[in-house]
Amino acid sequence: MSDAALWTALADPHRRAIVALLLERPRSVGEIVEACGQSQPSTSKHLKVLREAGLVRVRQDAQRRVYALDPAPIAALDAWLAPYRALWNKSLDTLGHRLDRTPDAPEPPARRTDPP
Repeated sequence: MSDAALWTALADPHRRAIVALLLERPRSVGEIVEACGQSQPSTSKHLKVLREAGLVRVRQDAQRRVYALDPAPIAALDAWLAPYRALWNKSLDTLGHRLDRTPDAPEPPARRTDPP
């Protein structure tokens, strides 16, 4: 599993929708097809990309294939994003402090609502 494969897999909105579904619970291919509203072949191609990137695992359950998220790659992405998250949090905290020190803008004049 390479970082490039993870980012490529998550770049597609259909695959992100599948990841979001699998975040709730493991699902069969049929459930994923129904929830995503795509054809079975198209959904299977997306699942293959996610599987090859290491984002999902598959197990056989009789005639069904059940997909589940693999948390390890998600944790790796989270670790990679941590410094950027800290940067944003610091920037947002600074903005919040500045807004707290900014005097309130004057209220606009009230509009008349009754007829003249």
